[in-house]
Amino acid sequence: MVFRERCYSVLLVSASEKFNTAMRGLLPMTDFWPLDCAGSVSEARRRLCELDYDLVLINAPLPDDFGVRLATGICSGSGAGVLLFVKAALYEDVCAKVTEYGVLTVSKPAPTQVVRQSLRVLCATRERLRLMEERQASVEEKIEEIRLVNRAKWLLIERLGMSEAEAHRYIEKQAMDQRISKRELAENLIKTYE
Repeated sequence: MVFRERCYSVLLVSASEKFNTAMRGLLPMTDFWPLDCAGSVSEARRRLCELDYDLVLINAPLPDDFGVRLATGICSGSGAGVLLFVKAALYEDVCAKVTEYGVLTVSKPAPTQVVRQSLRVLCATRERLRLMEERQASVEEKIEEIRLVNRAKWLLIERLGMSEAEAHRYIEKQAMDQRISKRELAENLIKTYE
């Protein structure tokens, strides 16, 4: 597979044992682990509540629903890559409905090479989403640090009568002197003065 150092967790949603067996052959444990199976939409939803999967492969139709709502819901609510297999006669209609959500669609029966290429596209997309999630988490941490430092500054202004510039310099200097982050110092100040 493309990203050898990473293993992708996979949820295979299919009521067909023949399909499941064929897919297991295309998903080596060295690249795709764990590989869990669900035979219906309701079972898939339960499994998705228990574990965040990197890839979800859906063989439509399923016994309790076609699978389109499951596919679009996964893409809307998570960073998982979704591959939806549909009969060739339904491909165009289904593809038109799900593409805007980020669902990749393949018509059945699908040649092995097409499935492998689709899996590579899903893995590449998952890596891109993973990087974006990491950046977003980093930005959120920085925003939280700024909020805490501002809260500590206002406490210093309120309680000790400092100006905003003095409070800012105090926090920077104390963090440097104590060799701790401004966030840690701000948390300590908040505990002290609240």
